[in-house]
Amino acid sequence: MSTKVLISGASIAGPALAHWLGRYGFETTVVELAPALRGGGQAVDFRGETHLTVLERMGVLDELRTLDTGGSPITFVDQRGRELLSLPADFAGGDLEIPRGELARVLHRRSLPHTEYLFGDTITALEETPTGVRVAFRNGAPREFDLVIGADGLHSHVRRLAFGPEARHVRHLGYYAATWQLPNDLGLPPGSVGLNVPGRLAAVGADHRDPTRAGAFFVFASPELRYDRHDAAQQKALVQEAFAGLGWEVPRLLESLRRAPELYFDSISRADVPTWSTGRIALLGDAACGATIGGMGTGTAVVAAYVLAGELARARGDHRTAFTRYEHILRDYAQGCQEGGDRTGPFLAPRTATGLRVRNGLLNRRWILARMLELGKQVSSVDLPDYAAEPSDAAAIGAVGERVGPRAVHRRR
Repeated sequence: MSTKVLISGASIAGPALAHWLGRYGFETTVVELAPALRGGGQAVDFRGETHLTVLERMGVLDELRTLDTGGSPITFVDQRGRELLSLPADFAGGDLEIPRGELARVLHRRSLPHTEYLFGDTITALEETPTGVRVAFRNGAPREFDLVIGADGLHSHVRRLAFGPEARHVRHLGYYAATWQLPNDLGLPPGSVGLNVPGRLAAVGADHRDPTRAGAFFVFASPELRYDRHDAAQQKALVQEAFAGLGWEVPRLLESLRRAPELYFDSISRADVPTWSTGRIALLGDAACGATIGGMGTGTAVVAAYVLAGELARARGDHRTAFTRYEHILRDYAQGCQEGGDRTGPFLAPRTATGLRVRNGLLNRRWILARMLELGKQVSSVDLPDYAAEPSDAAAIGAVGERVGPRAVHRRR
């Protein structure tokens, strides 16, 4: 009988884990609060050998290369549109940059043949039993699973239910970020251009695949705000207030925000959880060690999904051994990647005029920019087990995979 695993979250980490668990013969269900797969969002990047090795072993690297944006150059301007600083595409693009929505679709499609997806639902209670975890859902009937994995982001619902309140694990880093899609009425070329004033960045860039569309990216410094994370109108009002009175193209961008059907809005924060598992429940990706922007969270999540699934297969479902090994292999690596997120807000939107002048002055010097580009390529790495190549485990993993065929189940509640 195969191990039944429930994954909360269908963004990046959840489908990546479902893909691997399905290959190893686990019976996998993914529950997602959104009514359908989420599109849009900023581009995400993969950097270094560790990220690319996992993508290659997943069999998606060649497909993702066809979606590569090539990176996004950005120009910073003042309120009159005068250029202050221009950064090349490879400054933030990594080895591979992909629109987040495209990556989500690829991973979802790869996992779909052997994964049950429950969209429009969420977990409301978790009760561990001697043989599994009894799970209550908002809409569906209660079910029991052998294991539950929280891959539901920085504001993880599973983490709150099983590990305690969010305030224990998530630290606000002093900034907020917002993104939305809009028509490219400005005739923007590839790349982004953004207004920088102390504590604020208002940027916009043409869509890489559809030049008639554009994406806005706003960042602003702020103490922690109280707002409803599911109330888009309230979040739009917070952005409008933070950027009111600015020049350049900001009024037009704020007007487009009023009409935008979707908005991503969140604090720039990081999650630090003392242990990534408790009993039969474990955390993955941003839920365990998230950084909103700049902490290589997407790459870390994909790597973590590979290791967690591999350790569960290697341990033949012994979750205690697998969870311990998973965290031992990845914790230092993940925390090293996280540190980049601590610097994202201050870099994009320095709080003072002096801070802006210093950043622009330094990066306008070619040798300093070249050195930063060189340092950006020196990313953290981790020794990845090659689970399929381990003679003692490969036979067991293959046998499990042969017992359970593909299950093309995809229903919405």
